Amino acid sequence: MALALSGRRWFPLWAIMHHDGRRSGTHYDTPVAVIPAMSTDIFLIGLPWGPKTNWARNVLAAGGATVTWKGRVHRATEPRLIDPKDAAALAKPLFRRVVGRFAASIVLTRP
Repeated sequence: MALALSGRRWFPLWAIMHHDGRRSGTHYDTPVAVIPAMSTDIFLIGLPWGPKTNWARNVLAAGGATVTWKGRVHRATEPRLIDPKDAAALAKPLFRRVVGRFAASIVLTRP
């Protein structure tokens, strides 16, 4: 259900992360929650299950991914893991408490 709703213009907190498996090369479309950030130059995505999730490891290994968000396809590059304190500083004020509770977050640059 989340995959069917993700990436749509009218469902802005969810996006679809398009990435390939780091070993298998299999293409995956993973629904992710985009946390509203203070800067429009980044995607901030929380990792409530930690940085060892397969999709996060795939994106980090590949050096980026494609993201469908708000009905548009975006290239996302330079992924990096950040700790909860740094993620909270990047998030909009309403979301800082939530993102501060995640084990980690990924920041991707929107070129």
